[in-house]
Parts: sequence; structure tokens; C-alpha cells
Amino acid sequence: MDMSDRTYRTIMGLALLVVLYFDLNYVMYAIIGVLFFEGITNMRVPMLVGLVRSNVLKQEYVYADSALVENAKFDIESERLWRIIVGSFLCVGYFLVEALWFFPWFMGFAIFGAGLSGICPVLLAVRWLGFK
Repeated sequence: MDMSDRTYRTIMGLALLVVLYFDLNYVMYAIIGVLFFEGITNMRVPMLVGLVRSNVLKQEYVYADSALVENAKFDIESERLWRIIVGSFLCVGYFLVEALWFFPWFMGFAIFGAGLSGICPVLLAVRWLGFK
């Protein structure tokens, strides 16, 4: 069984909450770095886990809703943009603006909940804007 983006969001949300609870700055740097790396290169952890498990190099990724892909206005994947948005907001809320200390906590709970429920409001908004 391959890792899905939903499972990845669950693990990412849980990891964020653990890092925030124990105040592990270097691990937060690593999480933000991984999110930006995935967003820029589109080499996402769920895809890489699938490649390692199947030992087959897949060139295209299967989307959950193919109707959204066909009607997309922009040629950027929504998961890719989601990772850049999350990394940016974590950077702002955790490192740059001290008054927004609650924002990474909110994001951790929201991402964890999105992974459990399968419904991510940010991802839905990105898809609604026209990204595939």
C-alpha cells in the first residue's frame, strides 16, 4: 500500500504538534525545509515512498479528482502549492512574527485534522482558484 497525501498530512500535522510542544527549533527548520523542497521540486514524500515500495519509476501522479485536473486554469499541482503555502505560513508564524505564536499550533491541529478527515480547506481553496 502506497502512502497517500492524506496519510502524509496526518503525519505532518502530528509532527508539527510534537515539535511545537517540545520547542524543537531545528526540527521545525527541517520540516519547513522539507515542505519548501517538496513544493519547489515536486518530489513529494508520498510519491517517493510509492517509488521505493514498488521499485517502478512512475512519471505521472494519479490525482484524486480527475475532473479538477481537466478544468484547471493553472498548470501547477494543488498539493505542490499547498506545501509552499504551509511552509510560508509556518515560517512567518514560528520564526518571523512573535505575535503570531498561536498560528503554527492552529496549523498543526488543522493539518492533523485534515489528514484524519480527508478535507483540507486550504487545499480546497487552492483547487477552487484553478490549480490542478
